Amino acid sequence: MSTQNYIHKRHEQPDAGALTFFVFHGTGGDENQFFELARQLRPDARVIAPRGDVSEGGALRYFRRTGEGRYDMDDLAQRTKAMADFVAEAKGEGKVLGLGYSNGANILASVMLEAPGLFDAAVLMHPLIPWAPAPVAGLAGRDILITAGEHDPICPAPQTRALADYFAAQDARTQTFWHGGGHEVRNEELQAIARFVGDVE
Repeated sequence: MSTQNYIHKRHEQPDAGALTFFVFHGTGGDENQFFELARQLRPDARVIAPRGDVSEGGALRYFRRTGEGRYDMDDLAQRTKAMADFVAEAKGEGKVLGLGYSNGANILASVMLEAPGLFDAAVLMHPLIPWAPAPVAGLAGRDILITAGEHDPICPAPQTRALADYFAAQDARTQTFWHGGGHEVRNEELQAIARFVGDVE
């Protein structure tokens, strides 16, 4: 799948070696959800925001599911490969950073498991990976921030902790940030993300 098959929004930079910042929306969002946030967090970066191409009752997503927390794994595998191809084609010459929220965090994490060399750093906001991934040697040295709510009804805290432990076991430099709420994105969470993103060189 070429970049022409994903509707996406982008902001370019004159520097060919600039950081490329990919942002992935949550269910019901679109390419605008985190675009301006990315530009504020890293005004020096190229920003690319692909729109999910799956509709769930009119809500855009990046892959199909059969229920809350129950994924169509065949569809996820196909769309992970398509997104990995999109990222590989669209990224620039510099480092690559990803940020995703909820369904966007899940497709970002899935791409990192499939093609660990694509992203140098990633922010996974309220991810849910409801399976035990196999070891992936290529994740070593990657910088990962996982943010979550302690009482998130959609992404249960034990599964979030298991995902953080998984990345740490792959020797990724893994950080976590928790707030006391649920699935919402809170201001203190955004502050933690800003610190992390600002440190990516």
